[in-house]
Amino acid sequence: MKPTARRLLIAAMFWSLLVGAAAAQDVEASDMVRGGIQAIQMIDQGKADELWEGATPATRKRVTRTDFLARVSRSRSPLGAPLQRTWVAVNRQAVADPETDTAGQYVSIEYETRFSNKPDGTLRELVSFHLDRDRVWRFSGYVLR
Repeated sequence: MKPTARRLLIAAMFWSLLVGAAAAQDVEASDMVRGGIQAIQMIDQGKADELWEGATPATRKRVTRTDFLARVSRSRSPLGAPLQRTWVAVNRQAVADPETDTAGQYVSIEYETRFSNKPDGTLRELVSFHLDRDRVWRFSGYVLR
């Protein structure tokens, strides 16, 4: 599949979860939680490259595919498989700067996750989405803390 077609497919996948939202405050938290789980499961399944392909243009401009894949691998590989994942927060934020690609509405979902190589503790996974100018929600970031 060509990169452009793959990007559109990934965007459509997330959009299908979030259809009908005109702005971040109109988005159902449960839809965002499901979208975040889909994104994290792509990482679980070794499909971080496809996730990056479907990311916002600003994310792809800010972080190269190689850097994104290396960061995800470096943070996740030592932890093993996820054993339990529970969402703990949905946060909304508006960034006001019409001259930049990063301006607009954001929704971040935070999950508390227990991994097989760290069974006696949990880590936090944060997945973020941005409402792009074409009114499509797209993946904008993943952080493990």
